[in-house]
Amino acid sequence: MGIVPDTKDWTWTTRETCSDCGYDPTAVGRGEVGARVRAYAEPWAEVLRRDDVRERPDDTTWSPLEYACHVRDVFALYHERLDLMLDEDDPLYPNWDQDATAVAERYGEQDPAVVSEDLAREAALVATAFDAVDGDQWDRTGRRSDGASFTVTTFARYFLHDAAHHLHDVGVKA
Repeated sequence: MGIVPDTKDWTWTTRETCSDCGYDPTAVGRGEVGARVRAYAEPWAEVLRRDDVRERPDDTTWSPLEYACHVRDVFALYHERLDLMLDEDDPLYPNWDQDATAVAERYGEQDPAVVSEDLAREAALVATAFDAVDGDQWDRTGRRSDGASFTVTTFARYFLHDAAHHLHDVGVKA
């Protein structure tokens, strides 16, 4: 059996604490988003050096390597979406199927050392982009095709939960 696609609506994580990973969106100040991204990216270098990096805990859960590839791609995707929100009025984000990407990009077969470097680079880029957000830009909006709408503030909170939660998934406290 393969990975079951995640179809849950996680937008509640922009307002409520996650009971699984402990992420509290209300504790995130606008000026600390970039620093949080950097902090959440840092443990991945060690995770990707684990002997069991390619091992899935069970048939339906990603391996640490697969989670790292996903986080790397999330960092890049959210950077693109942040740029859209800052450059366009209320953009509709292009769709992204994370599960199809994992299969197409063969996440479980990638080189952990390369993934580590790429994840660190993408984290630095998106963190710097969030560091540059200022004033009224935090109120700019963007939308997903499923109807979910975000301001840059709620978008940042949603994004940070993803980064924190996947550390939890691989046994690291964020």
